[in-house]
Amino acid sequence: MAAHARRGRPRPVATRGPVLTPRRYDESDVRIRPGKGTRPRTKTRPTHADARRAMVVSVDRGRWGCALDEDPARVVVAMRARELGRTPIVVGDSVGVVGDTSGRTDALARIVRVEDRRTVLRRTADDTDPYERVVVANADMLLIVVALADPPPRSGFVERAMVAAFVGGLRPVLCLTKDDLADADEFAAMFAGLDVPVVLVGRDRPLTELTALIAGSSSALIGHSGVGKSTLVNRVVPGADRATGVVSGVGKGRHTSTQSVAFPLEGGGWVIDTPGIRSFGLAHISPEDVVAAFSDLAETAADCPRGCTHLGPPADPECALDTLTGQATHRVAAVRRLLVALMSNESW
Repeated sequence: MAAHARRGRPRPVATRGPVLTPRRYDESDVRIRPGKGTRPRTKTRPTHADARRAMVVSVDRGRWGCALDEDPARVVVAMRARELGRTPIVVGDSVGVVGDTSGRTDALARIVRVEDRRTVLRRTADDTDPYERVVVANADMLLIVVALADPPPRSGFVERAMVAAFVGGLRPVLCLTKDDLADADEFAAMFAGLDVPVVLVGRDRPLTELTALIAGSSSALIGHSGVGKSTLVNRVVPGADRATGVVSGVGKGRHTSTQSVAFPLEGGGWVIDTPGIRSFGLAHISPEDVVAAFSDLAETAADCPRGCTHLGPPADPECALDTLTGQATHRVAAVRRLLVALMSNESW
């Protein structure tokens, strides 16, 4: 061993079996599994030119019922396509649907597109909530259902619902139930300056006036639990089978409707029943939005000083709306009641 070390020669190594020749590798031998961040992605998205047009008529736990071409006899169940992300889809939305549109029990289509909304009814949980919740899309009218007694009517809720309707592009209609327990004229007179239709829809009254008003259009119903909203839906749409409940001794109804659902009218059009609401937050609406909804007042309000809330003196002594005369003053007074309701959300 010492001799080998002195001569600088490596010590021989004993081997067993044949000696293997080293292999030459090239790039074809290297396989690298791409990570999530290195996978090639494309910004090109499918156009879905073959998508079927449909109207959303129901929502239930991540599944949407869609009436193809707004035909209530051709309703398919669909999921939201991945490329839509968390795009909100509500009852009344006009959407594009692809996939299995056969309507079979086990079929599932995909919503790949949500069209621009003509009108929208929004609310927030309360006036401090920064997140808007779209209740209904593309409705022509908002039927505000109010009981004249048991529970007693809340003008503040009605006014706030009207604010949401005017700003969202819907036409509000006041539907009064239980008119056999209290006189309707006094309550209806509070909204005379707004040109809002008032319809009596008590159980013992025919619905001829209401059905003529909503025929061929899309109408959403809103109201407190226990005011008779679901009962009204069942009368307008026989077979709707909406659950109804009694009013408790303290004047609070049970929430008998938990999901928004659109029901087809026999002569064309839709009625959309919404869940009972105990509060109507309007954090997303400003006084300017309310006045802008009334074209006959918006032009005059443009001359108001910056920061004007349009409430008039003493809060706004220079409000331009005070320069109007004649019948316009009644309109201004009615709109100012809406503005007061906008700024004071009471508990229902």
